[in-house]
Amino acid sequence: MTHHSHDAHHGHDDARDTPSRIITVRPASGLSGDIMLAGLAALARLDQPRLDAMTEELGLPALRGCLALEPRSVNHIAGFGCRIDLPHEHVHRTLTDILTIIEASNMPDRAREAAARAFRLLAGAEAAVHGLTPDKVAFHEVGALDSILDTCLVCRLFVELDAERLVCGPLPLADGAARCAHGQIAVPAPAVLRLLEGVPVCAFPGRGETVTPTAAALLKALNADFGPWPSMTVRATAISYGTRVFPDAPNGAIWALGDAAPVRSMPGHE
Repeated sequence: MTHHSHDAHHGHDDARDTPSRIITVRPASGLSGDIMLAGLAALARLDQPRLDAMTEELGLPALRGCLALEPRSVNHIAGFGCRIDLPHEHVHRTLTDILTIIEASNMPDRAREAAARAFRLLAGAEAAVHGLTPDKVAFHEVGALDSILDTCLVCRLFVELDAERLVCGPLPLADGAARCAHGQIAVPAPAVLRLLEGVPVCAFPGRGETVTPTAAALLKALNADFGPWPSMTVRATAISYGTRVFPDAPNGAIWALGDAAPVRSMPGHE
């Protein structure tokens, strides 16, 4: 995966009239779809009616009224998390099924394209792990309603925030195991391992799953760069938390939205 810089300007303008917007996420303990959803919704300062309206754009009756952004606190530090209340489904969806849902949605084109990319990446990773072709992958966890919700709304919120660039810190990884449709598996999960190729990682002191397949696919679908805090003027910040509890670290991420510093020509170098 090539992590290209979006800061380079190849024209002859001294500066951009409008600074580009950057979102950075600093994953203290990894990332999941719901941590990303909560962080972006908090950055966008969405009220519940607006969040409901975005959920309605997906056109799935089972998702109606299922999502709320709620205040959450870890070690007395306030942030936000997602409360998701969904009916249980026994549906195994194929990639084609999910792409049909995305295409039929009322999301903006950019959000639909990013969500479709994320699910194609997931299908490709799962297919490689199980020796299948992507169209033969039956999504269990990933095809469930909550992952469709997470993936589509993260892409929708990224478009809502009108950011040109996403910068993510190195992804913290731990050893241990997680339970999935196939039983107990070592972490990082095999699909995550595939999606981590080309991605900077670092050690996490806890044990268990820290990066989910949904989050890894979303980062790649949104063309994330990986590295330190970008140079920008901060306009909004948020802290989002997941539901798992790690004894030695808060399960969450720090978010910031900012304007990139304008790139200007040096005097005498025009």
